[in-house]
Amino acid sequence: MDIMSFYKGNEFEAYEFYGAHITEDGVVFRTYAPNASKVSLICDLSEWEELPMEQIIDGRSYELTLPEAEEGMRYKYRIYDKNGSFIDHADPYAFGAELRPGTCSVVRSIEGFSFTDEKWLEKRTDHRSEPMNIYEVHLGSWRRKSDEDEEGWYSYSEIADELAEYAGKYGYNYIELMPLGEHPCDESWGYQATGFFAPTARYGTPKQLMELVDKCHSRGIGVIVDFVPVHFAVDHYGLTEYDGTKLYEHPTDDIGYNEWGSRNFIHSKGEVQSFIQSAANYWLSVYHFDGLRMDAIRNMIYWNGEEGRGENLKAIGFLKSMNSGLKARHPSAVIAAEDSSSYPKVTAPVFDGGLGFDYKWDLGWMHDTLEYFQSAPMYRTRDYHKLTFSMLYFYNEKFILPLSHDEVVHGKATVAQKMNGQYPDKFPQARALYMYMIAHPGKKLNFMGSEFAQLREWDEKRQQDWDMLKYPMHDSFREYIRQLNMIYLKYSALHYDFDPTNFCWEDCNSALRCVYAMRRKSAEGDILAVLNFSDWYQADYTVNVGKGHKLTLLLDSDWQSFSGRTPDGKSDYTYSDDTIKLNIPPFSGMMFLLEKEDGE
Repeated sequence: MDIMSFYKGNEFEAYEFYGAHITEDGVVFRTYAPNASKVSLICDLSEWEELPMEQIIDGRSYELTLPEAEEGMRYKYRIYDKNGSFIDHADPYAFGAELRPGTCSVVRSIEGFSFTDEKWLEKRTDHRSEPMNIYEVHLGSWRRKSDEDEEGWYSYSEIADELAEYAGKYGYNYIELMPLGEHPCDESWGYQATGFFAPTARYGTPKQLMELVDKCHSRGIGVIVDFVPVHFAVDHYGLTEYDGTKLYEHPTDDIGYNEWGSRNFIHSKGEVQSFIQSAANYWLSVYHFDGLRMDAIRNMIYWNGEEGRGENLKAIGFLKSMNSGLKARHPSAVIAAEDSSSYPKVTAPVFDGGLGFDYKWDLGWMHDTLEYFQSAPMYRTRDYHKLTFSMLYFYNEKFILPLSHDEVVHGKATVAQKMNGQYPDKFPQARALYMYMIAHPGKKLNFMGSEFAQLREWDEKRQQDWDMLKYPMHDSFREYIRQLNMIYLKYSALHYDFDPTNFCWEDCNSALRCVYAMRRKSAEGDILAVLNFSDWYQADYTVNVGKGHKLTLLLDSDWQSFSGRTPDGKSDYTYSDDTIKLNIPPFSGMMFLLEKEDGE
């Protein structure tokens, strides 16, 4: 490692130098603690007695080689401040960590796993003009061995085949895993991390995580991991006041803490920049992840996320530099921003003045859509344009449409439960919502459990309510989502999200009816979705689609096989010359394929 590159914030492989590395001569431990008065290693092998470490390079880093150390050994650094007081810290660059409530780092090898995904990586793209249907998963609560045992998780290896097979079967071509860096509190879901290079021990070892990613790739499933470049856990055994000073965090508490109670990184320091971007590069390089979803980017754009405090220019500059470096190293990987601001050019290239992300979560679309479906049908004429507003700004960025974990917890209710009305009314509305989502431009993201209309809010300590599938309403809902997802994956008209000629409203002015008609275009055939979000039949509704088309009904959300009212194959519509006439049941949608007739 070039130490000057590290100091300047230009290093992307700092983990190859710092941390615990297994070599022929033993395990080499290195840590960066520039303001410490001395540093010792304490570990299992020394029975937790101090082993003094030697100052190296310019005296700002410390090193020790322990010949007898082996993989699996627990260790910490005892770091003394200038006053002679000490705190025992986990290794910021550790590749492994002890299962909570333990707080030690663990010597782990990241070498020796044989990936079999060369062909996958060769053909991988950022899916700009391809379908991207993301299944968001919290590994500890998708499936569990036991809900009664708080440690009843499956390992990365144990869950790999089932998770990859399930995602593929139900029409998802990407899995997004919530943060996997080691974290002390289950309830933080990984967003309050202490280990930025250590896959959480809850689910096993680094090599087991590599196996999970490799198995997903073998089934044609990409894997994105959540990454948190904004903040870290307050626990003092972690990064907090690491060398006796505020090394990684802001020096003043006013901007050193955020609304989640965690510590904010100081993004203006070169060594902190090198730490964060090395961690980002590590997940993509070592584990072959296909992308990163970066959390809370608003809090890097503005001081503590508050626009009134002004832009954090150093953090913005760092984002640009990091994203440029990551894309140079991994051009086909996906870098997505979870950003609730309206800051411009988040997904524009850095050379064009942007932040360099590939995608941004469309949180405005998400909020407007869910609010619309939560409102009583009598108010939907008033709120009609909540569902058309998104297309007024859509082409400003490259958007992912998220119905994520954040919308199914903390009293918000699940997506299906949010639908207005009593139990029987929720299912047809949710089916219509998802057809609207698939027809709308933008890549897709759906949180686990939503595909079978789970009604209980997500709890990280319990697996999904799979037993609900014994009820026809839930089982048929999942089958509907499967068929809808397969349509999305198959038809190219639904893939060219960011070409303005690909989308048009065939009707966005029927407010009194609460009916919408959306059209996606391609040379291989157009997709037309006609949606009725009112609670009464819309009779004799017409859509002019132009001359010379062959019309095929692909899906009706009201079919009886989905627990609807319309017999399968008996949808009420006619097609004559250039006009479709429909009688649309309440809370339902129909999706058609329009193909040019021969010679047209």
